[in-house]
Amino acid sequence: MRKKNDKKKFARPKARLSLPDLDQSKAAVLGSLRSPESQRVYRHAIDEFIECYCSEPRLYFNRTVVMRYGIRLESRHLVPGTIVAVGHF
Repeated sequence: MRKKNDKKKFARPKARLSLPDLDQSKAAVLGSLRSPESQRVYRHAIDEFIECYCSEPRLYFNRTVVMRYGIRLESRHLVPGTIVAVGHF
């Protein structure tokens, strides 16, 4: 029988993302894209997310942050295909 405390051993550490972390991730994503048009679209989407993420005080980047951003996108009545990736985090 396992103890309840065993789960804590496998928990991921919480990530605190700062602007340099976000910029580094953005550069990695954009660098993986070949199409200039894809780079433009992704740059715009990532910049929007970073602006949203940095506009509210929070310590950790987690699923809840991403889900809230997805809800924010849905409230803008965007095409569902542009939001679907957010829901699968």
